[in-house]
Amino acid sequence: MLTKEKESARTLETNLAQAQLNLEYTIKNIDTNDEELEGFLFTLGCYEGEQVTVISILSENYVISVKDARYSIDRELAEAILI
Repeated sequence: MLTKEKESARTLETNLAQAQLNLEYTIKNIDTNDEELEGFLFTLGCYEGEQVTVISILSENYVISVKDARYSIDRELAEAILI
């Protein structure tokens, strides 16, 4: 169960680059005009309605968990994933 503080913090985030660590989010949209980028994210399982968690952030790389798999993505990809 989320506390009121965590719940309100969750509603302020707009993309995965601004997400808190180890909280599960629902992907609302992929914000990009690059079809190749969107296709790549789709192959990782990043699409509307899917659950995603940021496991760690190392420099400009984000380790995320999607569908019981972990991936490392850069900041540009993280910013394209709206939550």
